[in-house]
Amino acid sequence: MPKRKRTASTAAAAATMSNATSVLPQKKHYRQRAHANPFSDHSLVYPSSPDSIDWSIHYPAFGNQRPSFADIGCGFGGLLITLAPQFPDTLIVGLEIRVQVTQYVQDRITALRATSDNYQNVSVIRANAMKFLPNFFQKASLTALFFLFPDPHFKIRKHKARIISPTLLAEYAYVLAPGGIVYTITDVEDLAQWMRAHLDAHPLFQFVEEQELRNEGKGPILDAVYSSTEEGKKVERNAGQKWLACFRRIEVKRINT
Repeated sequence: MPKRKRTASTAAAAATMSNATSVLPQKKHYRQRAHANPFSDHSLVYPSSPDSIDWSIHYPAFGNQRPSFADIGCGFGGLLITLAPQFPDTLIVGLEIRVQVTQYVQDRITALRATSDNYQNVSVIRANAMKFLPNFFQKASLTALFFLFPDPHFKIRKHKARIISPTLLAEYAYVLAPGGIVYTITDVEDLAQWMRAHLDAHPLFQFVEEQELRNEGKGPILDAVYSSTEEGKKVERNAGQKWLACFRRIEVKRINT
């Protein structure tokens, strides 16, 4: 069979892919410990309030529009990069506490923007979400919060450092708009039960079945939650199990007495 001739469009696409691959950062140059202590005194610069943030620095193509998806502890940015081209009109931000990992994601986004228009809607910020989340997001401003394969903190004395807790859930309910979704997934059964129990117990969150979300058109988001992160891919390589639990932010009417 004769070789297919490369058209101008296929050649251009191949060149773009080659250029993107050549400029993408390599993780080996961004070595970092797997986890960071959220209670340590990190040298972080954070806004005094959400109104003081100039989001146009993060999303030049969108002016000062605010993000509506937030990936808490975004790691190497797998979810961000996967969702960006699928939701081109939705601004997505990742929060990551580790210096080198945050820098990797920043460099990755810069490289992708240099070769494609599909990543203008994604950015990353170095931040400690356990301490300063309300400093970044206004009340009811987010429609999706992601907690993908968080640090399990196995020891009982370390459970206070888990990213899902009664105190933190109050903050998540504050920044999440009614109808917004909290996506959690882990390969640690004990942590899955912990997160599910705390979210079930909170009056502003209601468990929602995966199929219901897929019926609402959120299938691409769920697929990315399962498989876009490094942790998710590692679990698949090791034939491990994943536990997904999603909750909808609900409104509770106040009773005037």
